[in-house]
Amino acid sequence: MKHISYIFLYLYLITPFLFPQSRDDLQFSIDSILADEFFNSSIAAVLVYDLTAGEYLYNRYEKMLLHPASNMKVLTSSAGLVFLTPEYTFKTKLAYTGQIINKTLYGDLYIVGGMDPDFTSIDLDTIVNGFISTGVKEISGSLFGDVSIMDSLFWGQGWMWDDDPSTDAPYMTALNINDNAVEIILNAGKTGNPANISTEPKSSFFEIKNNSTTVSNPKEEDISISRDWINRTNKILINGSISADRKGSRFKVNVYNPKLYFLNLLREKLTDNGIKISGTIKFDTLPDFGKVISTIYRRYDSVIVNLNKTSDNLSAEMTLRAMGEKIFGAPADAQKGLRLIDSLISLSGLEPSVYRLVDGSGVSHYNLVSAELLVSILKYIYFKQPELFEILYNSFPIAGVDGTLRSRMKGSPAQNNVHAKTGTLSGVSALSGYIKTDNGNMLTFSMLIQNHVRNNSTAVYFQNEICNLLAKYTGVISH
Repeated sequence: MKHISYIFLYLYLITPFLFPQSRDDLQFSIDSILADEFFNSSIAAVLVYDLTAGEYLYNRYEKMLLHPASNMKVLTSSAGLVFLTPEYTFKTKLAYTGQIINKTLYGDLYIVGGMDPDFTSIDLDTIVNGFISTGVKEISGSLFGDVSIMDSLFWGQGWMWDDDPSTDAPYMTALNINDNAVEIILNAGKTGNPANISTEPKSSFFEIKNNSTTVSNPKEEDISISRDWINRTNKILINGSISADRKGSRFKVNVYNPKLYFLNLLREKLTDNGIKISGTIKFDTLPDFGKVISTIYRRYDSVIVNLNKTSDNLSAEMTLRAMGEKIFGAPADAQKGLRLIDSLISLSGLEPSVYRLVDGSGVSHYNLVSAELLVSILKYIYFKQPELFEILYNSFPIAGVDGTLRSRMKGSPAQNNVHAKTGTLSGVSALSGYIKTDNGNMLTFSMLIQNHVRNNSTAVYFQNEICNLLAKYTGVISH
C-alpha cells in the first residue's frame, strides 16, 4: 500500500507539469522549465496571452529589450498586411524604346525592377517568351536595367561582414532573381582528378576556380565551397578533397551585384533564343515613352508565405521597402518602411521610440525588441484585423508540419497546433506566434532566449517544451 501511495503522490506532483489545468499550474510548470541551469547564464523573456479568455497567462522579463533575430519578420510581415495590403502586386516589366521594323528593334530593351523577392529563372523564361512573340531577331541598341524604384544600399544596417557569402545575407536590388543566389553542383571525378563543378542556372557570369581532388576513401573528404567574397567577386572557389561516391550534391552561395547578374542572365536567354543585341548592358530609368511588352505580377499574399514559412530574408527586406515606396514614394529604402512599422507599433498601443529597429529581416544584431512588443502586434492583428489574421496565421510555420518548424514538436501535443515564427542568430533563439489549446482557446506568445554560448538546440528544446505545456492548457480552475 505504501508503494502505491508513493506512486499517487508522484503523479499528483507531476500532473500540473505534464497537464497544466489552471493558470497557477501553467505558471508553475513554465517556471520549472526556466529553472534549468541553462538559464543561469542566459536570458529567457516569455509572455503568453489567452486571446479567447482575454487574460495574460504568463510573463517573465517581457519588457526586456532583446534581439529578435527572424522574429523581426513578425513585425515586417504584419505591417505589410496592414500597409501594403494582401492585394499589393510586385511588378517586373519588360519594355522597349524606339520602333520595331522588319524584325529589328531600333532602340533599347529595358527590364524594370519592382523589388519582387520571388522572381525566378522560370519567370525570366516567361519574360523572354513575351519578347520572342514580337518576332524581333535583333536589337540595335543596348539592354538596360531600371532599378530606380529602390535606393542603392545592397545590405542592411548592422549586417555582419562574415555573413558573406551565406544566402542568409542576400545582396539587395530592385531586380532580384533566384533569391540572389546561385546553386553549385558537385559531382566526383575520377580518383585523383578534380570534381566536376557546374552552376544552376548555367551562366558565364561566374568563374569557377576548382582546386578539388577526388579521393576513394569517404573519410578523407574535406571540401570547401565558397565565393571570393573578400574581394567582392563572383569567382566560385572549390578547395579540398571530395569523395568518389558524391553525386549531384548542391550548395548555395549569395551573388555579388545581383542586378548585373539579372541582366547577364537576360542577355544570355535572349542570345540562346537567336536574338542579337548590338549594344552593352547598362542601367538607367525607362523613359515615359517606353512601351511595355510583358509583366510578371506577384501578390503580397503570396510573398508573405515564403517570407514566414522559410524565413526568407530577401522577402522581408523587399516587403519593408515596398511599404515605404507605396506610402512615401520612390526611391524605396529601409527607413521609409521602418516608419510604417513604427506606425503599427503605435496602433498596437505601444511607444515605438522604446525599441530599435534597423532592418526588416532580423539579420542585424542592432535590432532590439521585447516579448511584449511581439505579443502586442500579434494581439492587434487578431483583434483589430481579423481578415488579415487568417493570412498571417497561415503564413507562419506549423509545428511538425512545414517551414522552419517542420522537424520540431513532431508527435507532441503542439504538433499542428503551433503556428509561429522562428528566429535564430548566434546566441539567439526566438519563437513567437499563436497556439491552439486542448480546450479550443487561441493563445499568442513570444519567447526570446539569448546570450547563450551553447548550440541553439538547447534553447529550442525548452521552447518546444513550453509549447507542449501551452497546447495542453485547459484553463480549468484548480481547487
